[in-house]
Amino acid sequence: MTSQPHDPRAWQRPDDAAPRPASASLVDPEDDLPSADYAGDFETTTIPHYDSSGSSSVNSGFALLNDPEPLPYVQPGGRHAVPPYSPEPAEIQPDGLVAAGAGDRRGTQDLGLLLLRVAVGVLLIAHGLQKAFGLWGGPGLDGWKTELASMGFQYPDILTYVATGGQIAAGVLLVLGLFTPVAAAGALAYLVTGVLAEAMVAHEEARLGSFLTDGHEYQVFLAVAVAAIILVGPGRYGLDAARGWARRPFIGSFAALVLGVGAGVAIWVLLNGGNPLG
Repeated sequence: MTSQPHDPRAWQRPDDAAPRPASASLVDPEDDLPSADYAGDFETTTIPHYDSSGSSSVNSGFALLNDPEPLPYVQPGGRHAVPPYSPEPAEIQPDGLVAAGAGDRRGTQDLGLLLLRVAVGVLLIAHGLQKAFGLWGGPGLDGWKTELASMGFQYPDILTYVATGGQIAAGVLLVLGLFTPVAAAGALAYLVTGVLAEAMVAHEEARLGSFLTDGHEYQVFLAVAVAAIILVGPGRYGLDAARGWARRPFIGSFAALVLGVGAGVAIWVLLNGGNPLG
């Protein structure tokens, strides 16, 4: 070994042994920080400040429109704020859907439906009372039974009471606006059967060609009016006002219409069986 561990010169600092070069200097960590006049990346992240006129003191490009867009959640008084400002959520309904009875502007529609219902119902009740009690020159039960038998209906004894009671009940329900599709379907079945019976009589008397001009147009028009009540519903002025078929009749109305016409034809075929067209 050439070194001497106990030699004091081996533990001597370099600056003690030789003078420091002029170019050598210690590194200060604070030298890495930017100076006060440094224009590098650090100053580009500075948040611009707006004065009262809306212009930026740092970058004038923010004031191109001279009307900076305010943030609603920062400045509730901006042009997008809705007075009076309320943090509560507003209830929004889809377009075209409104609650029943609240601003749907039906006008006189319900009044017209009421008038139609009452008119048809009163006519049915009046004709039923003529058959039941002989009022206003009516035939009474005995005369009605004889008339049914002459038209070729089977079981006239039972059919007399069923037809008379059903006609009065349907008329009362239509006036009240209660169970309107069922009542109108029953009335339509009665009227369809009556039209077929009158057409049969007209055919036998060789006057089928003038069927709609000799007074039977009244029965046809009444059947059409009852069908219209089934399709449009009873309206709000009735006991069915809160039911679905009163507010928005659709599938059930078509079903009631088909049921009424089908029941009238079925009664004619099963209890009479004649061919009104020849």
